[in-house]
Amino acid sequence: NCIGRLCCFLVVIVRSLAVLMVVVLQGQWKYHKALSLLAFQSFGVVYGDLSTSPLYVFKSALSGLDKYSDEATVFGLLSLIFWTLTLIPLLKYVIIVLGADDNGEGGTFALYSLLCRHAKMSLLPNQQAADEELSTYYQPGVDRTAMSSPFKRFLEKHKKLRTCLLLFVLFGACMVIGDGVLTPTISVLAALSGLQDRGTGGLGNGWVVLIACVVLVGLFALQHRGTHRVAFVFAPIVVLWLLSIGVIGLYNIIHWNPRVCLALSPHYIVKFFKITGRDGWISLGGVLLAVTGTEAMFADLGHFTAASIRLAFVGVIYPCLVLQYMGQAAFLSKNMSDVHDSFYLSIPRTVFWPMFVLASLAAIVGSQSIISATFSIVKQCLSLGCFPRVKVVHTSRWIYGQIYIPEINWILMVLCLAVTVGFRDINIIGNAYGLACITVMFVTTWLMALVIIFVWKKNILLALSFLVFFGSIEGAYLSASFIKVPQGGWTPIALAFVFMFIMYVWHYGTRRKYLFDLQNKVSMKWILTLGPSLGIVRVPGIGLIYTELVTGVPAIFSHFVTNLPAFHQILVFVCVKSVPVPYVPVDERYLIGRIGPRQYRMYRCIVRYGYKDVQKDDENFENHLVMSIAKFIQMEAEEAASSGSYESSNEGRMAVIHTTDATGTGLIMRDSNEGTSLTRSSKSETLQSLQSIYEQESGGLSRRRVRFQVAEEEQINPQVRDELSDLLEAKEAGVAYIIGHSYVKARKNSNFLKSFAIDYAYSFLRKNCRGPSVTLHIPHISLIEVGMIYYV
Repeated sequence: NCIGRLCCFLVVIVRSLAVLMVVVLQGQWKYHKALSLLAFQSFGVVYGDLSTSPLYVFKSALSGLDKYSDEATVFGLLSLIFWTLTLIPLLKYVIIVLGADDNGEGGTFALYSLLCRHAKMSLLPNQQAADEELSTYYQPGVDRTAMSSPFKRFLEKHKKLRTCLLLFVLFGACMVIGDGVLTPTISVLAALSGLQDRGTGGLGNGWVVLIACVVLVGLFALQHRGTHRVAFVFAPIVVLWLLSIGVIGLYNIIHWNPRVCLALSPHYIVKFFKITGRDGWISLGGVLLAVTGTEAMFADLGHFTAASIRLAFVGVIYPCLVLQYMGQAAFLSKNMSDVHDSFYLSIPRTVFWPMFVLASLAAIVGSQSIISATFSIVKQCLSLGCFPRVKVVHTSRWIYGQIYIPEINWILMVLCLAVTVGFRDINIIGNAYGLACITVMFVTTWLMALVIIFVWKKNILLALSFLVFFGSIEGAYLSASFIKVPQGGWTPIALAFVFMFIMYVWHYGTRRKYLFDLQNKVSMKWILTLGPSLGIVRVPGIGLIYTELVTGVPAIFSHFVTNLPAFHQILVFVCVKSVPVPYVPVDERYLIGRIGPRQYRMYRCIVRYGYKDVQKDDENFENHLVMSIAKFIQMEAEEAASSGSYESSNEGRMAVIHTTDATGTGLIMRDSNEGTSLTRSSKSETLQSLQSIYEQESGGLSRRRVRFQVAEEEQINPQVRDELSDLLEAKEAGVAYIIGHSYVKARKNSNFLKSFAIDYAYSFLRKNCRGPSVTLHIPHISLIEVGMIYYV
């Protein structure tokens, strides 16, 4: 009867694989080929952690059940593992949560971003109504009509609730970073533990820890190669690993105890708790390790697609893991004394060493998924103003969103080595690891319930059902994990609070600085009283003044005007800001507007990025900016002509300018070696020489030099032609990047906490992170920094 049940289970798996194969072979070949390729790559990035869980699950779960060494206990644990694996990764994530992507992106911040757009819960300071017109702001097929409900109005009305939601999200993000520390440690140590049992005489624990440290250093040193390359190298290892543990699991079922198939019944869970009582409840912390790495399916969604992740999980991951856990349970039911290392001892001796090598490689791969997820989470925090500025490297030319952050990579490596050397015990690290993972899942469950209400616009009862069902399951595991806080569980909590403190201090200081700028804007009336010359000499050139304001003129501008005898002929106030969408299309990135009357030659440029966009060093930024302003001038003139007055004021109006289309600008762009320009450059020979030296020292990569000229078209308005000529003359004279070198200090009447946060914590972070000029890729040869003190 048991063999019959096993055969039925295998038939279901084979039929599922057959159906998937038929789907792949039918329809559009190119699509399915790409889907299969992405599914194959996902093994090396997404599923490495989840697939290595069999190395330590039974060992951790049975560590406190020494008094219950019988078959019923093992079958009860197997039933718990099977149903946990079915309900959380399969039902919750694969079927439900993966459908809540934010334009293809996943993770805690993707859910938060969806809520910010659909329920106005964002705390980002410089948001505009124009952001809602982005093509990526709303998902395709989603009803854009605003849903009005008392619950939604209640959340939007109370700022403290929105702040609590942000802190809740940050706590989940910090736990993901904690995962990034604990996953590599436990995976590598568990894989190398086989050396203590089957080596030549057996290696001591010290040697195993030393080898683990060497492996961890090598793993983090490989990260700069990028997820794309790592996935192709690691994916075959994980596939071979999964097939091998699946086959060994099937062998152990048949060889040791075919009756283990009965344990798939939930009846054995009830029986398990009747026998073990409180000890069984505490053992849930070990059972939880069977689903660690599940959150990576959602967090790494941006690297792949939901369809490819689902295909890989249902077709390979789930059946192979179930067979392996059943095989280990069958082995343990007859060999309870081998619980200390059940995985390696259940392997047939003839294939032990090949499996040991494969397990070690798979453990290294298992760390990759959470490392990639950590990079993504930190990048999202950075974009939303909740993390100090760090270097973000885009590692793939073809796959959008695959990044590498050097500072975070080396911090994770140091913390991993500290945990490995400090604990040296898989059970203690497992306690910490399980608590970090279940906390992230719990945060996702609560955010997902809000998404069901506000984004999917479903009945609140459906959201409550989702929250109660999965929240109760995860709450039980969370309560069991908290019992083990003194036995290592404090580690992820300590790490989370350290990173959360850094994030919140940075967010608080940045927001206070922005509010200072907002409250001390220069009045337009004062600028108008100065006249078109602004009371100073206007010299040829373009001055790009960087500010965080999207409206008005920052206080630093009055600082310039009152202290400098001359200023540039063309002034452009540039604001580089983040929008709560995963990415902004290039054609919708630039918003151009005018400040003051036309004769003042003052413009505003807002450059918008999503939280997954990587701000690259765009060598054509200056050219894009000139073309965008020229197109805006033409567009404004056409609208003025239709109204009958060119002098009509359009101040405050912003227009989206498509930078990839040069038509309609009234300009012709040529390479500098294509003839001569009509306007002679006013750059001195000394400055041109310095520019050449700077380009040589920067690696010999000079920027593309182009020259503009006004198109000879009779229909161009003479005033438009004059404005375009002034723009080109200024461009030929050179572009200067002006940025404030700010010092932020707390006011004298501030309380102790605020003074400490601003004067010490925020100041320390600003001094030790990347400068804004580096983050914005401003060339140093053209940079002007002006100091200013902010009393917040």
